[in-house]
Amino acid sequence: MKILGLDPGFGTLGYGVIEVSGNTLRHIVHGAIFTEKDKPIQVRLKSLYDQIRNIIRNYTPNEVAIERLFFYKNVTTAIAVGEARGVALLAVVEYDLPIFEYTPHMVKKAVTGNGRATKADIQKWVALLLELKKKPKPDDAADALAIAICHAHCGNFERRFVR
Repeated sequence: MKILGLDPGFGTLGYGVIEVSGNTLRHIVHGAIFTEKDKPIQVRLKSLYDQIRNIIRNYTPNEVAIERLFFYKNVTTAIAVGEARGVALLAVVEYDLPIFEYTPHMVKKAVTGNGRATKADIQKWVALLLELKKKPKPDDAADALAIAICHAHCGNFERRFVR
């Protein structure tokens, strides 16, 4: 099974695809979608939408895990991230893929064992769990892979024990 992890953001949206076979995790791809700051909001959102659809077409995930908006100090940032997240969800729904949501705390706990882990901790553990030679960059891509790994752990539990 392939899982697409998405770390929503307006300027930078992280993505990562992993394959899960039993307890084995395999890295397929990771990266980030960047939008141009000087472009109008609708153009930036359309760019996110188109690129997420391309990722889905190219890597054919079976499920999608996305970070749930939890808390933002800056209202403007929260709105922009919410818009980017909405566009990402729309792109996923058009492919009729199941969507699973995880808070940042849940992701950190599942990947590092510490719900208060730092960005550096996430990068380190993602690299270890996926047997990568280098820590994944940018941070947004590492976070997206962490979200996919979290779902692999949590989703695997649900598939085995919750019916």
